[in-house]
Amino acid sequence: MNYQSVALSSISAYTPEAIKCTFNQAAFLSRFMPSKSNASLFAPRYWSTHTALALLWLICRWLPYGWVIRLGSSLGRIVMRFADRRRHIAEVNLALCFPQESEQQRHSLLQRHFESLGIGLLTTGMAWWASDRHLRGLVEIEGLEYLESAAKEGKGAILLSAHFTDLEMSGRLLSLFHNFAVMYRPHENPVIEAAFRRNRERRFSAAIPRGDVRQMIKTMKQNQAVWYAPDQSYSDPNSTLAPFFGVPASTNLGTARLAKVSAAPVLPFFGYRLPGNQGYRLVVQPPVPDFPSNDPHADTARINGIIEAAVKVASEQYFWVHRRFKNRPGIPDPY
Repeated sequence: MNYQSVALSSISAYTPEAIKCTFNQAAFLSRFMPSKSNASLFAPRYWSTHTALALLWLICRWLPYGWVIRLGSSLGRIVMRFADRRRHIAEVNLALCFPQESEQQRHSLLQRHFESLGIGLLTTGMAWWASDRHLRGLVEIEGLEYLESAAKEGKGAILLSAHFTDLEMSGRLLSLFHNFAVMYRPHENPVIEAAFRRNRERRFSAAIPRGDVRQMIKTMKQNQAVWYAPDQSYSDPNSTLAPFFGVPASTNLGTARLAKVSAAPVLPFFGYRLPGNQGYRLVVQPPVPDFPSNDPHADTARINGIIEAAVKVASEQYFWVHRRFKNRPGIPDPY
């Protein structure tokens, strides 16, 4: 799952009918979907989704970055008022992960998180359609030498990351400096899925559906880095309960196993949106030392610890509206 898909689906559901009637779906859709798109994607039930994408394109093509940030922040505050279920999920997550904070402090973090969600939605459009020249002025990067060194070793790399609200923008910005592949979860809405697939295939060396482990390993064997985020709840025999902010979380054991099979180094990579109009800071960390070990459960706990430390840098930018603490055998669902 990714939050942009959730947000696009939600916004399209509220698109005014008058706008739908004036939008030329076929003309716009050709900008971001494969040239041989299935005719069913143009069915009336998807017109609201087309319109939401059209509005996103207009905003990100014509508004300056600072305006996009302010508009996204306002959009997030509006969504917070009406998205009762997502707001409740985020409130539960923040209460579990930040019990030492006061209720007022957690509410402030909750509001800033929804503002980040709105900003992340709009900057997804920038990640898809803005020019390289425009984006280069918005980014600073640390640790690129670790990615370049991994490429020289010839074994590819696992770009260990997490679901932050600006993940789409962070990926696009990193692609300005180094080519890599991404692993992602396909969306159930075929129009949104086509948009994501089209733009990811344009910007990255490959877009690998989640679960296609064979393709991921093959890509790394071709000496390519692959973006991989194992930070969402995972219900499968190949999972374990590992602490995340001190709370048991069902977590995929796959990171250690992928590293063992591929012999690729694990490079933590995180992107942060800076305050105001300053842009973004990308951080590639050194390879995780002595990884994997002979204990995949301990390795998974280490991975969660790395992600937790990254979240603490900009807590409002993490994806708190995901039910991170579901699927825990013997532990009640807190949601």
